[in-house]
Amino acid sequence: MAEQTLNIPQLLVFLAVTVLALRWWFKPASASTPTSAANRRPNPAQIDQLAQMFPQLDRRTIAWNLQRNGGNVQGVTETVLGGRSLEQPPPSFQLPPSRTATPTGGPARSATRQPAKPAQPDLITRYNLASKVGQATTTATEEQPKGKVWSQDKNERQANLQRRREEMILAARRKMEEKAKAEQKTA
Repeated sequence: MAEQTLNIPQLLVFLAVTVLALRWWFKPASASTPTSAANRRPNPAQIDQLAQMFPQLDRRTIAWNLQRNGGNVQGVTETVLGGRSLEQPPPSFQLPPSRTATPTGGPARSATRQPAKPAQPDLITRYNLASKVGQATTTATEEQPKGKVWSQDKNERQANLQRRREEMILAARRKMEEKAKAEQKTA
């Protein structure tokens, strides 16, 4: 039987691999952070997003907390929604340049928001009530049964709710037209 022996080159390779593995395993986390998360500037789009969600917060404070969290928008959002206050930036912290022309985001921000809003059709168009606008809907409200509030039939409930929605929209339209007529008479 042959005995296994450890020779010197095998022992040196084993020690070198062990030392490298231990250095990698116990490497301090601070050695990689200055170049990655701590000095990384937050994205101006992220700052704008959080500033729109929480207008009471200062953009500089948002940028500081995003930088401290490595750009984690969800972490900053959870901090604010959890009722905790954000960490205040040091006086030496500079706010990264914004996407808008003005750093305060006053007129330029509102000007960029308006074209981005899609135009919503009015309720009459959305629910196809143009044919019912001219009809007298006061008789329709008198015809509905007052005793039965909620039906067991799903289709009947849906029809009742749709009818009530249409009546509410048309009643609101009538009130708005009456108000406009009253304003025209006073003017």
